[in-house]
Amino acid sequence: MCADRRPGAPGEATRRAEREGYAFARERGLAIAEVVTDTYGEPDPVRRSGWRRVRHLARSGRITAVLVRWPSAIAPESACELRHREAAWLRDRGAPVRYTWAPLSARSARVG
Repeated sequence: MCADRRPGAPGEATRRAEREGYAFARERGLAIAEVVTDTYGEPDPVRRSGWRRVRHLARSGRITAVLVRWPSAIAPESACELRHREAAWLRDRGAPVRYTWAPLSARSARVG
């Protein structure tokens, strides 16, 4: 999942997120099923077309994890309850959220 403030051509944030996502997947023997780019600005994930695509992939059983760079790619800190709602929704469908940004991915590897 990539979020970028710039409309149109992908910016550096998108390119960095994609590189990290591919490296994260490769290091863990995961295959990238689809790269979904999401718009920035709408706090509620289900109101964004990119996140609805992620939900569709999870609902159809086509993915076993959702890779995002950091939690705010799902919902901003000011709407963290929406982030938790979506993470739980995905986990319940067998596609838990995995963070690809090194400090978060290292911490989640230690936790479990």
